[in-house]
Amino acid sequence: MANPANMRSWLLISAVIIVLDQTTKHWMQSVLAYGEHLTVTPFFDLVMFHNTGAAFSFLAGAGGWQRIFFSVLALVASIIIIQLLRKSPEKTLFCLALSLILGGALGNFWDRLTLGFVVDFLYFHYAGYGFPAFNVADSAITGGVMLLLWDSFNEKRSA
Repeated sequence: MANPANMRSWLLISAVIIVLDQTTKHWMQSVLAYGEHLTVTPFFDLVMFHNTGAAFSFLAGAGGWQRIFFSVLALVASIIIIQLLRKSPEKTLFCLALSLILGGALGNFWDRLTLGFVVDFLYFHYAGYGFPAFNVADSAITGGVMLLLWDSFNEKRSA
């Protein structure tokens, strides 16, 4: 069983991600209109997009069922992540990764629940090619997945 202090620390990290995510999304919605671009550098824009799908707008045009599907998926994943955090308190990198994923999943879940879509506003591009717009929650999920991969490779080496 996890040390309650450790569990609070991991959940605090998730909460910070949620607050950063929601704060930046609300700020961007107050600054930009839907579809608007604000050039920051030659390769980075702030934009205002609504993503009704998943990562990279996967299933965005699926007719609406995906909102419920991705909401349920986020809740189920969150329950599983909390159980994994409780079972593995000694695995610092693993728990950090899960905390980032949990915060990101719940940040995007809140958007789907309250808005019906996820707010994306960070857009990187170069020479006519662009990476799909994303947000703080997406960044936390991606960072968490990368840390999980890193942790799994390090675990195999030490075994």
